[in-house]
Amino acid sequence: MSKSPGERVPVRSFWWWKRPRSALLDIGLAVLAALECALSTIAFLSARVHLSSTAVAGLALLGALAGGSLVLRRRWPAVPVLVTLVAMPGMLGVLLLVVSLYTLAETWEWPSRRWRVVSLSALAFAEAVAVMMVSMLTPGDAVVEEPPLWGQVLIAVLVAVGLTVPPVVTGLYVGARRRLIDSLKDRAHGLEAELDLLAEQAQERARRARLEERTRIAREMHDVVAHRVSLMVVHAGALERIAAKDPQKAAQSAKLMGEVGRQALNELREILGVLRMDDERPPEPDSLAGLPRLVDQSRAAGMAVTLTVSGSRQEFTGEAEQTAYRVVQEGLTNAHKHAGGAQVSVLLAYAPNGVRVSVVNACPGGAGGGAELPSGGNGLVGMRERVIALGGTFSSGPEADGGFRVEAVLPSRLAVRAEPLR
Repeated sequence: MSKSPGERVPVRSFWWWKRPRSALLDIGLAVLAALECALSTIAFLSARVHLSSTAVAGLALLGALAGGSLVLRRRWPAVPVLVTLVAMPGMLGVLLLVVSLYTLAETWEWPSRRWRVVSLSALAFAEAVAVMMVSMLTPGDAVVEEPPLWGQVLIAVLVAVGLTVPPVVTGLYVGARRRLIDSLKDRAHGLEAELDLLAEQAQERARRARLEERTRIAREMHDVVAHRVSLMVVHAGALERIAAKDPQKAAQSAKLMGEVGRQALNELREILGVLRMDDERPPEPDSLAGLPRLVDQSRAAGMAVTLTVSGSRQEFTGEAEQTAYRVVQEGLTNAHKHAGGAQVSVLLAYAPNGVRVSVVNACPGGAGGGAELPSGGNGLVGMRERVIALGGTFSSGPEADGGFRVEAVLPSRLAVRAEPLR
């Protein structure tokens, strides 16, 4: 079974040892410490009292048990130290003392159990000084000039320091380094998991960005195609009716159809060109300054439409001006579709709190109904989404007299600068 990069491989354990080689190391140290403790105990007591063979065997067994306590040093690190403290007055096992103090300092967490490490190490140091003092004060057989008392104390302290301080300091260093490495490994695993999560989030954001971009392009193409094609259909209907009666007017309608078609193609090329652009600069959007031309195109298609502009001219951001332009364009397209022959009013009002655009058509009547153009029902929904996304308000619905109103208000925070109305 394959494992993920962040998953840890389980280690085969042997009792309380994580690896077999750790068990072999501890058993080997225990055997050496047992031999040293047994021999040092027999040598220490034989120099002071006469020992029988039974006593020697018993002391050897006790020394072996004391040194064998190193087998437990990874599971219970305090046990070998306590055994050393109990047995030290009668023996001085250097290997047992050094290894047990090193294990105590390396295994236990220093911040949480510092008092145990300090107290046990201090007791071991004090007993080591006491044992060395007893050894030097006991008269021997050789005739050697003994150092003064202060010299003996100094030697005992130095020897005790050499036996206790280095293993404790080394154990603290090794333990801190091991815990640091473990924490770094855990942090690396956490960062790896976090990076995987960020990668998934980035993929999700990219997917949403692609969806939003497709939606935006679909809206732009709907706005362009719906309006231009609506005008072309209106001209085509008029051309069909007057082709035989008024050839000159029919030719004029055909010319207007060609102009509208070329404009639709140009706008489609601009929209599709965004997909092929190397830089991030969008094409120049339609703006509020182009509303008179837009209204003239509807007039040319036979619509009775008026444009009213009020307030001081303000320039808004490109996206805001294009959105307002599209709202008017969508309103005129709906009028072409559903209110052919009706009076249409377009209002562009600049106010201190923003800009308002509205398209209101009167109730269509008689035979001058709509041109029966197909409608997908997405134009007003798209306009509402675009206006609300900019922080504005959008409304659309029937009027009391049977007409229809499309209106949008964009906030003043989208304005760039104000200009006097000309």
